[in-house]
Amino acid sequence: MMKNLLFFSTMIVLVLNGYAQGYVIPKSSIDYAAYVNPLMGTDSEFSLSNGNTYPAIARPWGMNFWTPMTANFGDGWTYKYRDYQIKGFKQTHQPSPWINDYAAFALMAVTGDLQFQEEKRASWYSHKAEEVRPYYYSVYLADYDTKVEITPTERAAAFKFTFPKNEQSFVLLDGFKKGSMVKIIPEERKIIGYCRNNSGGVPENFHNYFVAEFDKDFEIVHTWIDSTLLRGKTFAEDDHVGAVVGFKTEAGEEVNVKVASSFISPEQAQLNLDRELGNKTFAQIKDDGKNEWNKELGRIKVEGDNIDHIRTFYSTLYRVLLFPRKFYELDRDHKIVHYSPYNGEVRPGYMFTDNGFWDTFRAVFPFFTLMYPELNSQIMEGLVNTYEESGWLPEWASPGHRGCMIGSNSASLIADSYLKGIKGYDIEKLYEAIVKNSANVHHEINSVGRYGHEYYNTLGYIPYDVDINENTARTLEYAYADFCLWKLAETLGRPQEEIDLYKSRAQNYKNVFDKESGWMRGRNEDGTFQSPFNPFKWGDAFTEGNSVHYTWSVFQDVEGLIGLMGGKNAFVSKLDTVFNLPPIFDNSYYGFTIHEIREMQIVGMGNYAHGNQPIQHMLYLYNYAGQPWKTQEKVREVMNKLYTPNPDGYCGDEDNGQTSAWYVFSSLGFYPVCPGTDQYVIGAPLFNKVTVILEDGKELCIEANNNSEENMYVNHINFNGKSIDRNYYTHKELQNGGKITIEMSSTPNKERGVSKKAAPYSMSK
Repeated sequence: MMKNLLFFSTMIVLVLNGYAQGYVIPKSSIDYAAYVNPLMGTDSEFSLSNGNTYPAIARPWGMNFWTPMTANFGDGWTYKYRDYQIKGFKQTHQPSPWINDYAAFALMAVTGDLQFQEEKRASWYSHKAEEVRPYYYSVYLADYDTKVEITPTERAAAFKFTFPKNEQSFVLLDGFKKGSMVKIIPEERKIIGYCRNNSGGVPENFHNYFVAEFDKDFEIVHTWIDSTLLRGKTFAEDDHVGAVVGFKTEAGEEVNVKVASSFISPEQAQLNLDRELGNKTFAQIKDDGKNEWNKELGRIKVEGDNIDHIRTFYSTLYRVLLFPRKFYELDRDHKIVHYSPYNGEVRPGYMFTDNGFWDTFRAVFPFFTLMYPELNSQIMEGLVNTYEESGWLPEWASPGHRGCMIGSNSASLIADSYLKGIKGYDIEKLYEAIVKNSANVHHEINSVGRYGHEYYNTLGYIPYDVDINENTARTLEYAYADFCLWKLAETLGRPQEEIDLYKSRAQNYKNVFDKESGWMRGRNEDGTFQSPFNPFKWGDAFTEGNSVHYTWSVFQDVEGLIGLMGGKNAFVSKLDTVFNLPPIFDNSYYGFTIHEIREMQIVGMGNYAHGNQPIQHMLYLYNYAGQPWKTQEKVREVMNKLYTPNPDGYCGDEDNGQTSAWYVFSSLGFYPVCPGTDQYVIGAPLFNKVTVILEDGKELCIEANNNSEENMYVNHINFNGKSIDRNYYTHKELQNGGKITIEMSSTPNKERGVSKKAAPYSMSK
């Protein structure tokens, strides 16, 4: 069957078509979106994550997503693959079950005796009668003999309800708790209102204003407050309200609803609806969505013999293209404006949100710098606006500042963008913001700025015994952020004293390395190391991991870490140890086995915890020690073993595209170990051939000759006719396009990439 895959033998017809600033985009007969499974990762729960995803029915980076709800409002696991009932179809902005949702409202269809509360209105459904695409969702609600279809735009969506013959067919709109309002306008076939639900990070005047327009007259109108139905009433405003409109329907009768929303005003919500949906039919909107996804997914064409690898690739690429969310709108004059989730004002310019930089600095944003420089520039402008509106750079925004995770990883995003030549934003303002971060912390949210900066800036580390949690992890992450500050300060021509300060601080990782144990270790204020010490203890001095995982978080100076460990052989032996250890752990800091621990334990890769982000770059570190073939082995093992295009397809949290971006990069054959440098460290390409269309229309072709499951080793690399012995590509090389030809082999080539010159960048090198 594999040799007959027309998907890969079809010639792509490239059509010159303006996009953004006019670069070339592919228009193709290939339906890339058909290979995406939005249900990948949805077989998850609190105790075990196979992705912790929901089916996001959306446009790339859309302001609003839509998803079916199998859980009650407020449950972060809003759609669980093993559930059997649907309670509504929710406009969602949730970036993670741990962060939860905001600005959500839902539509639902019911027939017969009216039930409007979540538990009572729920309908049985089956995955056999469910179709899920990035741009389209449909399902059969068995209890109501009704088919529901959804297709979205960036700020709006079209619904189609196909009802049975019935005297009472209803569409409900649920505004959910924490403040909502609905108003039914029968003469306009319209429901308007707002919802205010959130999980934090919003100003006092936060509202999501919505409008829903129907193509059928209302014969029945009700509203409700909590559990009380207000028969015949057209208005309700309280903590939790909703609206009901009903009609008589014939068998197979379709009721179409167009719905849009705005964070700015009711008038802007109507403008969003008129502009994005207008007079378009459901089919036209669906086709537009399909075309948009195929345009973006089609910028990377992969060819190979394993259909599951292809499905996994496009499913993970879809996840990379969802976040951060566009939190801006276009006013009547088509000017870009946004409601500020920081000060509550409507301001000009871009705004993006719903992203945790602790996760996504690693590979998601480097993917944007490579593939989407213009979008990256807009995101940087959004960071400038965030700083001006709140006084801080965001670290976890949803929609405003949230108290989650550690580090000041916004420095990585900014430095990586500017150092790779992306302009169009106020870099001096962003540099000012990074410097402020380095010596301050938000007075209410200690994940914004640098918690423990006083100790770090004086002692060179954050002590274990001063009641600052996850202190060693913070030290390591701050040191990497200082590396980014150093490189940016150099490029901006800052005073030499300033440059030297951050260069020196970038070496602070050495202050928490314990030579006796050979691991990173908590260190007390008096200079002694914490005792007793267990490198398998999760949390405590580390973040969602242990010392075995965090010891490798020296992105900027792997050569320096090699020196601390006693040389290349000792370093490689230590890397090997991670996989050779049993999956032992100490969960005493948490008091129970958190899901990240369980996910490490069950995958059969020793103490390697790919399901969480801190160790995901580690596989590539063999390249720094002259044994690149071990990277090739391990990267292939993880791609083959820990990813599938199925509901249990991830080995832990997907996290705003990061675990997906690891797969996307790794399957291409390289990975950005250290954002802020111009290098991508080489692994082992998964596909026989990949064609990447860059933003300016240039093409990068990667061919892996003799590639197979057994032939996982890189024997030779030729880039544009030149043999490459080093273990990295540069950003400029990739962006210039051309052809990379890789000869694969079933046995490792232990003479290629072994010299000191072959190693990727390190400060100490």
